[in-house]
Amino acid sequence: MTEAKTYPPVLDACCGPRMMWFDKTDDRAMFYDERDVDIETAPNAAYANGKTFRIRPTVKGSFVDMPFDDETFFHVVFDPPHLLAIDDPRALMRVQYGQLFPGWQDMIRQGFSECFRVLKPGGTLIFKWCEIDVLVSEVLSLTPAKPLYGHRSGKASKTHWVAFLKPNK
Repeated sequence: MTEAKTYPPVLDACCGPRMMWFDKTDDRAMFYDERDVDIETAPNAAYANGKTFRIRPTVKGSFVDMPFDDETFFHVVFDPPHLLAIDDPRALMRVQYGQLFPGWQDMIRQGFSECFRVLKPGGTLIFKWCEIDVLVSEVLSLTPAKPLYGHRSGKASKTHWVAFLKPNK
């Protein structure tokens, strides 16, 4: 008989340098990202002039095809890349949040699908999106799931936090 894998209750599906976390080593979370690197920002990068950001996922992989069983996590955080063309790979925003490339709509659609697949019934998905380049309404149209509630934040209210509740079976 094979023993079932046990995971923490929370999945951060694209953790990056864990910018939103109060405790970047919180053992209640599985930190997942396709990057596993130290990236130094460009010398002219706003407040992070030459700062190095560490991206160290617990498990490395793409949020469009996660290795976890269905209905594994009680809570999933989905903060995918949200910026389009940034030429400098060491630009602060690209280092922190990644970048969208052609075909990004399919990538985000698949990401939503995977996040809901690994979420337990009755679990919550928190989606974070900054509408610098793409409106949040356009991104939310990529999932059939109905948002529960949301909040705008930041000086210009461009960052959106949206909560979803996965229905019970």
